[in-house]
Amino acid sequence: MTDPAAPIRILLVDDQQLIRLGMRLVLDAEEGLEVVGEAGDGYEALAAVQRLRPDVVLMDVRMPGLDGIEATRSIVATNPASRIIILTTFDLDEYAFAGLNAGASGFLLKDARPAELVSAIRAVASGDAAVSPRVTRKLLEIFGPQLPGPAPTVDASPSQAPDAAAQTLLATLTEREREVLVAMAEGLTNTEIAGRLFLSESTVKTHVGRVLMKLELRDRVQAVIFAYSVGLV
Repeated sequence: MTDPAAPIRILLVDDQQLIRLGMRLVLDAEEGLEVVGEAGDGYEALAAVQRLRPDVVLMDVRMPGLDGIEATRSIVATNPASRIIILTTFDLDEYAFAGLNAGASGFLLKDARPAELVSAIRAVASGDAAVSPRVTRKLLEIFGPQLPGPAPTVDASPSQAPDAAAQTLLATLTEREREVLVAMAEGLTNTEIAGRLFLSESTVKTHVGRVLMKLELRDRVQAVIFAYSVGLV
């Protein structure tokens, strides 16, 4: 997560210069956001992340050379502090889900409104995920069996109970942490969770971190998937 007092540093990755220019114009006009670099393909993105250490990477998926999915996977492995938002043309398409499975913190349509783009960037920079509950349900159906943790088996029916490993992990959570996990799965941001549970936002962030640690999950997206897979939501 970024320092609240510092601008959010952003890297733009797209093979179309006009798209990068459009995003830069939008983001440069926003207080607290700073575009620190651009890249035209996955290989350039990897080099730029190593050099610039951005807080957020806006990553196109369909690029020549190294595509955005493989670039995302490499960045997550080598520079996990850089949060990635996948840019895709179609809602709920295979690239969006592949990007989330590779470790992205969310995805946006390329024709998203400027306010949506800015909101998503701020969300992932603060540790939230830019993924709606509807998308999470579909993600679980497609990629659930491939993800670490208590994903259901391919032939599991909705009525079957979660496996023992999932229940063991779930039992490590306090009642408050379970409430936070459920709220995350419903698509609430840290600010919204704080409002619902009458907590400070810093306390919510602490709870989110403990949930991830106890459930042995990589990030918030997988925590949401966990909640769906064990039937909390």
